[in-house]
Amino acid sequence: MRIFVTGASGAIGFAVVKELLASGHEVVGLTRSDESGEKLRRAGAQVTVGTIENIDLLRQAASGSDGVIHTAFYHRIAHIPFSTRLGVLLGGTPGQIAQRFMKAAVKADRRAIEVFGNTLMGSSRPLVVPFASLALHQGQLATEDQSYDPQFYAAARARTEDTLKAFASRGVRTSAIRLPPTVHSPERAGLATTLVEIARKKKESAYQGEGKNHWPSVHRDDAAHLFRLALEKGEAGGTYHAVAEEGIPFRDIAQLIGERLNVPVVGKSPILATKHFGFLAPFIGIDNPVSSARTRAILGWEPGRASLFADLRRRTLVD
Repeated sequence: MRIFVTGASGAIGFAVVKELLASGHEVVGLTRSDESGEKLRRAGAQVTVGTIENIDLLRQAASGSDGVIHTAFYHRIAHIPFSTRLGVLLGGTPGQIAQRFMKAAVKADRRAIEVFGNTLMGSSRPLVVPFASLALHQGQLATEDQSYDPQFYAAARARTEDTLKAFASRGVRTSAIRLPPTVHSPERAGLATTLVEIARKKKESAYQGEGKNHWPSVHRDDAAHLFRLALEKGEAGGTYHAVAEEGIPFRDIAQLIGERLNVPVVGKSPILATKHFGFLAPFIGIDNPVSSARTRAILGWEPGRASLFADLRRRTLVD
C-alpha cells in the first residue's frame, strides 16, 4: 500500500516509516523541511515538505494514498507556523501562553484529522492516529473499551478521539492508538527523558507524594509495529493500547534516574512538585496503569523489545 505519514521525521513517526518500508509498503512522509526529510529519503521513503496546516497539501496527499498514519502534533511553539505563533505569544497575558499554545496545537491536529477523514470517507481506507494514555481515568487498570476522562487537565486533545470515531461510521477504517508517557528507545524515553533533564538541572530526582502512582511504557519499535498492524487489519473505530509494561511505579523510575545521575532521590509535596517539575507537574502524580490485553488478542501484537529500565540503563545519562 501507498501510505502517507505525517510527523514522519519524528521519533515515533520515523520508526513507523521504517516499519512500513520493511514490510513492503510505499511511504510518503510529511516533514517541515528538506533537511529533516533527508533521512526519510535515505531510508527509501518519498518526502512532502509542509505542515499539518497546509490543508490542500494534506487533502491531495490523502487522496493519492491507500491509507494515512497521522503522528504529527505541535509539541513546541517553535514548530507552529509563524502567523499562528504570533497569536499564541501575543494573543493575551504571558501567563496564558501555555494554554493558548495547547489550544492552537489541538485545533491544528483536529483540523488535519477532519481533512483526512473527509478525504478518505466511504473508501474503507485506514486512518491511524495516536492519543495519550494519560488522559484515561486514573487509579484503575484502563482497558481499550474505556473512554478518556473529560476532566483530565489536557482533555482537549483526547476529545479528538470522538472526531476520529465519528468517521468510522462514515466509511473510514479509523484506529486510535493510545501511547504511554514513556515511549522509549536507547536514544530517548518519552517523558522519562524530560525527567532526566529536570533531575540533572535540579541535582535531584523527584517523585510526588509516595511515588506509588504508575506509568505504563512501550519500546518505540514495538509501538511502530502496532501502528502497522492497525493500518493493515484494525477494526473500523478500533482503539488499541501500545503498552508493553502496564504500570511502573513512578518512584522506581525516579530511583533509577537518581542512581544513574548519582543525585539524591526525594519525595515532593504537590506544591513543591509543581515548582520542581514545571510544565510537567500536572502529569507527575497521575496513576495510569493500562492493559493491552484486547489489543494483543485482536491484532496479534506481541511487544518484545527492551524494557524502559533496560533502555535507561544502557544510555549515558551523565554529561
